[in-house]
Amino acid sequence: MSLAFLLSEASNGERMAEQSPKLNRIGLAGLAVMGQNLALNIAEKGFPISVYNRTTSKVDETTERAKLEGNLPVFGFHDPESFVKSIQKPRVIIMLVKAGAPVDQTIKTLSAYMEKGDCIIDGGNEWYENTERREKAMAELGLLYLGMGVSGGEEGARNGPSMMPGGSIEAYKYIEDIVLKVAAQVPDSGPCVTYIGKGGSGNFVKMVHNGIEYGDMQLISEAYDVLKSVGKLSNEELKNVFTEWNKGELQSFLIEITADIFGIKDDKADGYLVDKVLDKTGMKGTGKWTVQQAAELSIAAPTIEASLDSRFMSGLKEERTEAAKVFNFGEIISPEKVDKEKLIHDVRQALYASKICSYAQGMNLIRAKSIEMGWGLKLGELARIWKGGCIIRAIFLDRIKKAYDRNADLANLLVDPEFAKEIMERQSAWRRVVTLSISHGISTPGMSASLAYFDTYRRARLPANLVQAQRDYFGAHTYERTDIPGAFHTEWFKLARKIDN
Repeated sequence: MSLAFLLSEASNGERMAEQSPKLNRIGLAGLAVMGQNLALNIAEKGFPISVYNRTTSKVDETTERAKLEGNLPVFGFHDPESFVKSIQKPRVIIMLVKAGAPVDQTIKTLSAYMEKGDCIIDGGNEWYENTERREKAMAELGLLYLGMGVSGGEEGARNGPSMMPGGSIEAYKYIEDIVLKVAAQVPDSGPCVTYIGKGGSGNFVKMVHNGIEYGDMQLISEAYDVLKSVGKLSNEELKNVFTEWNKGELQSFLIEITADIFGIKDDKADGYLVDKVLDKTGMKGTGKWTVQQAAELSIAAPTIEASLDSRFMSGLKEERTEAAKVFNFGEIISPEKVDKEKLIHDVRQALYASKICSYAQGMNLIRAKSIEMGWGLKLGELARIWKGGCIIRAIFLDRIKKAYDRNADLANLLVDPEFAKEIMERQSAWRRVVTLSISHGISTPGMSASLAYFDTYRRARLPANLVQAQRDYFGAHTYERTDIPGAFHTEWFKLARKIDN
């Protein structure tokens, strides 16, 4: 038997081993809680998965969980080379690591052992331009790349998130069978995942999703504040109110968990836990990115902006505490006697109308970016995949999908016939809530911004004519006229002096 024959057989054997059933279908690197839960979800759906983490104790922790949760096919590796080589070709690896430099470092570590045609998927909250840069860099190495937004938190990752993959369509085809099973499943709507589009579109959509989430949470907190501070509702009453709201048009994950929060007693002292939580809201950056992009694209997003500003203001805890002493907060006396049941009704209407404005702003931002980048995003399909799994999942999203199904080129959700009717039915209550809050010295920046957005959008003529006249006065920026086409400039100062003389 010749040496050449033996070498040939050995080479064939290596190829067979690489493609043998013992190799795992997919890999996941980054085993914080989100990564662990997504790995377990994938394994539970029948896809053997290799897992890796730079801190090896996380690998052992994950495989131990897999045993305890049903002997799931999760296989741990302590070094990147054996991890990569344990995955069947073309290899697909999901990363769930902190955005920025850690992503680049993980890519560098893993790609050293990957081959042409293999695929890396970033499942974190990454800035979309970083995804586009990495996709191009990976293409030069012959590798495919996806940026995939994953929403739903720890619970969603384990039991079914909403997933927003964007980038290489070829790469998406590699994982389509997996994500269709791993994503949240909504009856009559399907898996909460779809191929979003080219480049960084998946990350961009997830970013705006988070911006809408900021707005939603702010509006709910304002509803709570008005009911508690003006209506004097107890935590038990608040729990009952939000539980009732969750049975109707406001049904959503955020309303559901809000009701739960009001019912939790403090295990370290008397009273309810919510009252002991410091009034200082954290953030990780996606809300700020959303507002920055809205400004870059000249898209009005005042509700989302107000939610971001409110988080900034919440961070000024020490300053606010001192300011409360200076301005005697709590001494504003309103002559109005508050009807509790009427207030609950009005706040419900105001919250729903404000939500419509917040979502309208987010959708307008996505559409503007899609046009700029040529992504061709389908807004109705985005509403569909947000109906389950994600933090903003809500019955309301089915209405949004239907609005875009009726008119894919809808200029604004506010002018959809059904939403327009609902806002008109609620605007009196909405105005009462904002007015009442002002008279009691309670800030409702999200609801107020939403109402101002609605009132501005529905006016055929705004005082912007004066602003443009001012710009022309001091900067010769010119202006257009309502009656004659073209650009005009007036020597306002000279004319004004003539009149004075």
